[in-house]
Amino acid sequence: MVVKAAMRKLTAMVVAGVMSGTSADGVDVALARVSPAPDPGGTPKVKVLGHSEFRYPEAVREAVLKAASGEMKTAELSRLNWRLGGVYAECVARACASAGLTAGLVGMHGQTVYHQATAEQYAGESVRATWQIGEAAVVAERLRVPVVSDFRPADLAGGGQGAPLVPMLDYCLFRSKTRNRVLLNLGGIANMTAVPAGAGLDEVIAFDTGPGNMVVDGLMFKLYGRLFDCGGGTAGRGNVLIEVVEELLKDEYFSAPPPKSCGREQFGSEFAERLVALCAAAGGNKPDVLATATEITAASVIEAYERFVRTKLTKRATEVIAAGGGTQNSQMMRRLRDGFGALGVKVLLTDDVGIASQAKEAVAFALLAWLSWHGLPGNVPAATGAARAVVLGKVTC
Repeated sequence: MVVKAAMRKLTAMVVAGVMSGTSADGVDVALARVSPAPDPGGTPKVKVLGHSEFRYPEAVREAVLKAASGEMKTAELSRLNWRLGGVYAECVARACASAGLTAGLVGMHGQTVYHQATAEQYAGESVRATWQIGEAAVVAERLRVPVVSDFRPADLAGGGQGAPLVPMLDYCLFRSKTRNRVLLNLGGIANMTAVPAGAGLDEVIAFDTGPGNMVVDGLMFKLYGRLFDCGGGTAGRGNVLIEVVEELLKDEYFSAPPPKSCGREQFGSEFAERLVALCAAAGGNKPDVLATATEITAASVIEAYERFVRTKLTKRATEVIAAGGGTQNSQMMRRLRDGFGALGVKVLLTDDVGIASQAKEAVAFALLAWLSWHGLPGNVPAATGAARAVVLGKVTC
């Protein structure tokens, strides 16, 4: 059965966090021990115990991309929902076996196939919507443990964007009394969480900055038949077409103030095709297309920091701590380090502070699952724009 989480006595648990992002390349499973705050009014303690990465089978990846592009019929969507449940269950089982651990709870984000945070008229009413698929009942039955899933709707129903949800982890793990910290996640979509020195939860700033790896990955497949630009090598052979970057950064999403969130709806195939056309008109070759796409991600992140974050930080030292698959792209990271360095900001990786870059989002959903299981709110209204803090997700036993 599926029920909203009830209040339970706070206990330490080993939780498996499961994340499959908008890049649609595979599944990350993080195993974390989540414990109650040691002091009244404190935050839960999170210790990462293990992390495993799994590629989607090619047929599954193709189906996910087809679903996200709106090309899939109802029957196929239903089948994919159940197929993904099986994929997630297998990934958690393999991750637990690899780490020699047993999870007492699973936090499963699911695969986003549609996210519309801005209201549109539908069937006579103004409607917002988000949809993450992956049947939780399959995971719960195969693993015989409770599963918390479908995290975003409660925030959306409460007036929020339904994203980003990682800020709760960012606040718990990275808040500092002496430093401003900006947590940057370079997944398919890039998102930023700013935690000013000594900040309370209501002072956190967080939002999606725009495309992360999504456009680069899509163009690598379109132009080269490869899933991603390994190490940024292809982009490194090209030249950035600045006029194309400047034109695409005029997209109204980049200048819209937070709270805001985005996905393939804004930065999917249509955006990529427009980029290719503009590069062709400017006389660019294929490596130039990749160099330009990479620059768009880096430039949009730096621009977002300057426009929405920089002036709201305290007069303390600031550091950016980056995570996600984009940290493996040397061209992207070089540009980010140069851009932030010019602003007096040092760029680190979560690896430098003990968390694998690719594991962070999965760890976040382990924490959110623990909070939901105990009937505690998991969203950060200051980040999502929700009217109040709410318990996220649904529990499947």
